[in-house]
Amino acid sequence: MQEQHLFEYAVIRVVPRVEREEFLNVGVIVYCRKLNFLHCIYALEAQKLISFYPEMDILQLQEYLNAFQQIAEGRAEGGPIAKLDMASRFRWLTATRSTVIQTSKVHPALCTDPQEALKRLFEQYVV
Repeated sequence: MQEQHLFEYAVIRVVPRVEREEFLNVGVIVYCRKLNFLHCIYALEAQKLISFYPEMDILQLQEYLNAFQQIAEGRAEGGPIAKLDMASRFRWLTATRSTVIQTSKVHPALCTDPQEALKRLFEQYVV
């Protein structure tokens, strides 16, 4: 039997009008300290977002989500936040904020493979 590892995850949400607190799930971020794993995946369904909020700027939203992913992956294009250690990047990305891109509260769980957990959570909460 494979060893179970503690990981943390949050659902990535688009909140077009923060004052209304309505959102659509678009992705998931997973962090596993023990396995040195921090990744996120997302998918934008433009028609769904536009039907939810017609004024949505899909290209700008795509740029925001790309920056989110660059920070998670620690890429130079992610700027100074992407240079932080993995735990700090995860905490920064999942911090409570009032912006168009938000995350759910962080949830703990166990897995043997964080990549597989990421896919499973994405299918469960986004697809």
